[in-house]
Amino acid sequence: MFLGTYAPKLDEKGRLIMPAKFRDELADGIVLTRGQDRCLYVFSTSEFEGFHERIRQAPVTSKQARDYLRLLLSGAHAETPDKQGRVTIPAQLRQYAGLDRELAVIGAGTRAEIWDAEAWQQYVAANEASFSETAEEVIPGLF
Repeated sequence: MFLGTYAPKLDEKGRLIMPAKFRDELADGIVLTRGQDRCLYVFSTSEFEGFHERIRQAPVTSKQARDYLRLLLSGAHAETPDKQGRVTIPAQLRQYAGLDRELAVIGAGTRAEIWDAEAWQQYVAANEASFSETAEEVIPGLF
């Protein structure tokens, strides 16, 4: 499970050193892709395969499902981290997420997310109040 918030930097070659606590889970390969809210999703290869299997069950007649799948997969990039835990973030994904040098890498359970550090701070500030007001209807059975 991916947990926590980390503040790595993007190097001049567009590489990121993944947090040490994430490296074992990602050692066999990762898939980077567009995430929602202008961040990047980081899946282990095995988790992405399961995720893809679930979303491809959506009917091809669903325009929303087709659109989601197209955007998710057309931006996907598979890679294996090097010995230092570095991964290269392709230019199109850096542009999509507005990534500059300062990043926030957060754990989101079955995936990690990569955010521009300032965008992450703005997201937290905008959503922190509603977090405390989350009702059972949002996540059934939680409370």
